[in-house]
Amino acid sequence: MKISQQTYQDSISKILISEEEIQQAIQKTGAQIDAEYAGKPLLLVSILKGAFIFLADLSRAISVPCEIGFMQAQSYFENTESAGEVEITLDLTQDISQYHVIIVEDIIDTGRTLKLVADMLKKRNPLSLKILTLLDKPERRVVNLKADISLFTIPDVFVVGYGLDFAEYYRNLPYIGVYQNPAESDSQKISTES
Repeated sequence: MKISQQTYQDSISKILISEEEIQQAIQKTGAQIDAEYAGKPLLLVSILKGAFIFLADLSRAISVPCEIGFMQAQSYFENTESAGEVEITLDLTQDISQYHVIIVEDIIDTGRTLKLVADMLKKRNPLSLKILTLLDKPERRVVNLKADISLFTIPDVFVVGYGLDFAEYYRNLPYIGVYQNPAESDSQKISTES
């Protein structure tokens, strides 16, 4: 899928969370992690691809020693709705039984993907396991899952930017924006945003 510069700009109907708001929340969360995990073996597990920018900034806001691991799970398959099926395409290489693990996620929507990942990691007996998400969309939850730390709770809109994508685009935006397909009619835009 190719996208023009004009379409790129027109697809963002509004900025939901600014770059400044994101960075302030990350600094506060970094200090919280420092206080809780001082002197403990800490592993941050990023869910690719969406959480990579969040993880990079969060890890720089943490001063306690920590390691980083990566997993990748896919559920959207170039749609704005979750496909309802989750595939783990990259797994951890670390033995996590000697670590306090924080799963760093970009967004919790239906919760299917993260529940699968969390259940997998719990079976590997980490010293502790917490879920930290940049964005939480509780209205969309279809499984019993709650983040231990959530930086922002958002309404049921499709968002892009700061690592989140639509068909692999928009990850490079420094803010969280509401994605609106420019091909949709004005009436569809109004009903989606209200």
